[in-house]
This record gives sequence, C-alpha cells and structure tokens, in this order.
Amino acid sequence: MELVKRYIAAVQRELPQAKRDEIGRELNANIMDQLDMLSEQQGELTDTDIAAVLKQMGHPRTVAQQFVPPQPLISPGYMALYKNTLFMVLGILFLLQVVDSTSAWLSSQMSFLLYMKSLASGFMQDSLLGFTSITLAFWLMSRHEPKQHSRCEQSWQPEQLPKAGPHWQHISLQDIFTDLATYVFLLIVIWYPLWLSPEQLANSRFLFTDNAHQLLKWASPLALLGIASSLWQLRKRFWSQTMLLGKIVLNGAFVAVILLLATFSPLLKLEPEVWQGVLQLEQLERAAVTGLVITAMFPLWEIVRDILRLKKLG
Repeated sequence: MELVKRYIAAVQRELPQAKRDEIGRELNANIMDQLDMLSEQQGELTDTDIAAVLKQMGHPRTVAQQFVPPQPLISPGYMALYKNTLFMVLGILFLLQVVDSTSAWLSSQMSFLLYMKSLASGFMQDSLLGFTSITLAFWLMSRHEPKQHSRCEQSWQPEQLPKAGPHWQHISLQDIFTDLATYVFLLIVIWYPLWLSPEQLANSRFLFTDNAHQLLKWASPLALLGIASSLWQLRKRFWSQTMLLGKIVLNGAFVAVILLLATFSPLLKLEPEVWQGVLQLEQLERAAVTGLVITAMFPLWEIVRDILRLKKLG
C-alpha cells in the first residue's frame, strides 16, 4: 500500500496544517473502501490496480481543493458590489483628471501631447491608489463578514419576499452606481474651487461665472438627496411607489436647475486670450447652453419613464 501512503501524503501537502491529519484519515478510509470492493471482485490487487484507482480519484491538488476549496480574494457575495464600486470610483477619478488637466492646459502654453501625457499619468497614479484601496477594503470585508452572511441566509423568510412584478421593478447595481457616480461627481465639480489655493483659483480657467457657480452651490442639497436615494435603492433593490415618486421629484428638481442654469448669460468665465484661435466665445457659450439643454433631457426622460411605471404599479 505504499502508493496509497504516497498519494495521501501528496494530498496533505496541499492542505492547511490544521486539517492534514483529519482529512488524511478520511481520505485513507475512502481509498481503502474502494480497494476492498475491488479486491472482492478480482482477488489480490497489484500496484497497477491501485494506481488505476488513485488516478481515477484525481490529481492530489484537485482532491485537496475538494476538501478545502481555495478562498478567493473577494468573496463571491461581494463581487458584483466590488466591480460596480471599482468602475464608479475609477470613472470619477478619470473625469476629475480630465477637469484638472484641461484646466492646466488652458492656463498655460502646454502642447496637446503634454496634455495627453498629463491626463494619462495623473489618471494612472490616481487609479492605482483607488484600485488598491477598494480591493483592500473588500478583501477585509470578505475576511470578516461570512458569518453574518450565513446568519442572514439562515434567518430569511419566504413570506418576506417582494411580490412578483415586472422585470423593471428590480433595480440593477449598474443603474444605482451610475446615478451614485453622477451625484458624487457633481458635488466634487461644484465644490472643486474650495480645494484650490488663492493662486490656483486665480489661474484656473475651467470655472463657471460667479452667478452660475452660486446656483450650482444652491443645488448641492439635490446631489446629497440623490446620493441618499441611491444608497436607499442599494438597500431595497426594488422599486416601490414611494421610491418612484421620490425619484420623479428629484429628477424634476434637477431639470429645473439645469434649464435655469442654461438661461444664465454669460454662463462660463471666458477670457479671449485663452481661447483665441481655438473657438469664438459666442460659439463656446452656445455650445455650453446646448449641452445643458441636452443634459436636462436625460432626467426628463427618466421622469416620463417613472410616471408610466407609477401608473402600472397603481
């Protein structure tokens, strides 16, 4: 039975130290049972017969993983949340880097190639820090949360399941994190000047006029409400009449603010010497207003969609 001992030893080498003896005994009993059954059928077994049985059981590493499955870096229960969080944060970091690099480009004689280099290098540095921080946070959550998840899975009640409804009543993680990223980015853009020193603020060229910026500041509570709404959706994951009404009101407020912002004249803080040879100031102002009107169409479309959904639920 030397082959059996060698096989069990090979399996044990792939196991954690604390479980080697217990699993080794269990595996040995299992192999011996199979060999006993085979010997009853064909008599005394040769090394070739034993090797065939062991080969049928599988490679030692595969057998060890059946007893102790490898622990993934991120728990499968957190994987969808991890991916959406990662995409949201990296997306926000990229947009912020675009704002920062564009501001530096417009306030200096930087060439386009240097602008692209600044954009790429800045994003790589920020994304590396963001990726590492998020992965580390979810790794820690994966290490310490399994017991809580198992208790939740054991205590759930079928009677508490939501009613079966149309597919759109289920709120996807992608929709939640898209909205969440939009609200967070809006807040960062609105309060971005507060992070700048007086010298940086004076040299910045990527700003709204004072009146337009003041309106955006007054709209900050809407972004905070949007973040709270997204987090509530993340908790419930199911559209109700109350949640739809809240979403309609919130989008309506955003449509009003965006269209009101589009009426401001001037909208952007433009300096002729910066844009000379690039675009006429009137063209840039008109493009900004048109962009705001188009932006307002997105929450307006969601209002119409949610009103139709609300009628279906009613």
